[in-house]
Amino acid sequence: MKDIQDIEDVKQMVDSFYGKIRKDELLGPIFNGLIQDRWAEHLEKMYTFWETVLLDNHSYYGSPFAPHATMDVQKHHFERWVEIFNANMDSLFAGEIADEAKWRAAKMAEMFNYKIQYIRENRL
Repeated sequence: MKDIQDIEDVKQMVDSFYGKIRKDELLGPIFNGLIQDRWAEHLEKMYTFWETVLLDNHSYYGSPFAPHATMDVQKHHFERWVEIFNANMDSLFAGEIADEAKWRAAKMAEMFNYKIQYIRENRL
């Protein structure tokens, strides 16, 4: 298997991953309920996010946490997200950038979970 090299690889990674998320018993209802008929828009945003993170081509501008701040998710949702992300990545790519993607995804899930829990526990 090859490593992630360009935007086409990023698109393959993102499309395959979210195809699995949409069908997942735990995460599918959450993502499909929130995104509804805006999947093309969401995927385009994910392409630019991961292209920026992995390929150092700054095409994403925004705050990735903000849309997630009020989601009704718990730690087990993030654990499942990471599990699917890693399995998807391992089925498609191998190499330094693929490993970087898995590491960043795990750190992002950990941070998002922590921040969401903090917000819930500290509402005034």
